[in-house]
Amino acid sequence: MTIQWFPGHMAKARRQVTEKLKLVDIIFELVDARIPHSSRNPMIDEIIQHKPRIVLLNKADMADKEITAEWVRYFKNQGVTALAINSQAGTGLKQIVTEAKKLLNDKIERLKAKGVKPRAIRAMIVGIPNAGKSTLINRLHGKNIAKTGNMPGVTKAQQWIKVGNELELLDTPGILWPKFEDQEVGLKLAVTGAIKDAILNLDDVAVYALRYLGTRYPDRVRERFHLEEIPEDITEMFDKIGLARGFKQGKEIDYDKVAETVIREIRGEKLGPLSFERPSDLEKIEGSDS
Repeated sequence: MTIQWFPGHMAKARRQVTEKLKLVDIIFELVDARIPHSSRNPMIDEIIQHKPRIVLLNKADMADKEITAEWVRYFKNQGVTALAINSQAGTGLKQIVTEAKKLLNDKIERLKAKGVKPRAIRAMIVGIPNAGKSTLINRLHGKNIAKTGNMPGVTKAQQWIKVGNELELLDTPGILWPKFEDQEVGLKLAVTGAIKDAILNLDDVAVYALRYLGTRYPDRVRERFHLEEIPEDITEMFDKIGLARGFKQGKEIDYDKVAETVIREIRGEKLGPLSFERPSDLEKIEGSDS
């Protein structure tokens, strides 16, 4: 199965972000904590260049806590500040402004030295679909914050959202769409719900997920799907899951039902918090390319 998004959107999204970079002090790059590498736009470094950035590993509650900690350390080693957050529950959001201030401290101090009173930090959030951009904006905005409005020098299409007295978010209409060559990236995005199911072959996505989880989280797979052991043959695994759940059409196993159930239960956290990639995986890839 070949999974591909819509490359035509790339140019428009890139132009929108590039035009607005000059209006902001810092970028908040939102990624899915379950797939921090695969949910990043590969062009983001080129687009934002040297603009200060914080990588926000959202949905951290759905990811393996230990693996997420590894990713935070990985980004730190790359010279990038990373925070594990849960925008749905509001966990970890207070750290965002604190870390933004640290990154912008030199700029703030220069302004103070010139007698200029520091204004609120202006930030732009970028991220792929389903990473939680809208949820994060709404959670940061809160119910009692001033209404969104236009600021002088900003076109009407560019809305600023005020977050207390310390932060202003530029709500951009464009979304960055990743274009990927590695189909495993597409499968990871598919299993976590970043790509609409309607354009996917869920059987292939479920096969990928079961093979990965069978290797990395075998105990959880056995327990959830009532397996004494994990079969090497994926068809046999589908058969056993189908029989255990009663997914039969006559004498045949309903493989579509098995696939839908596997994907739904992974996304519904029925197997617990899961991470579908680790920094060590990325380091192996980078090592093989060198």
